Amino acid sequence: MIYALITLGIFVLMEGITWCTHKYVMHGFGWFLHEDHHEPGYPHVFEKNDAFFVVFAIPSMALFFAGTYTPHTYLFFIGLGILFYGVAYFLVHDVLIHQRFKWFKRTNNWYLKALRKAHKVHHKNMGKEDSQCFGMLFVPLKFFKEQIK
Repeated sequence: MIYALITLGIFVLMEGITWCTHKYVMHGFGWFLHEDHHEPGYPHVFEKNDAFFVVFAIPSMALFFAGTYTPHTYLFFIGLGILFYGVAYFLVHDVLIHQRFKWFKRTNNWYLKALRKAHKVHHKNMGKEDSQCFGMLFVPLKFFKEQIK
């Protein structure tokens, strides 16, 4: 039970880490990697922005390794929480929102529609500054209220 709570806790914590990373790294000193993500109709299958998947995968893999080959099993489950968040991020951000893969073209789910709207507001500003809505799974309540009306 404790390992499930660790995994879930890390998953939730990753939303805060992602928000901070998006606001202060991707829209800060890492803009050179993130900028192509804000270009409309970027024509390539891969973006420089995809490097951030690797950035988050490295600690997850290191924690899997450390949790498997040391007596500190909880490290494995911290890595698992990071991995689960990465999978959720891929499905929500790349598949649902940006349609990089045409798996879920139409949804009427109020929660998913609110996520899409918040991300659209984020991309409304094409530059590095003055953006909003840096989260992925937890977005401002106003976007959910718009969908419930």
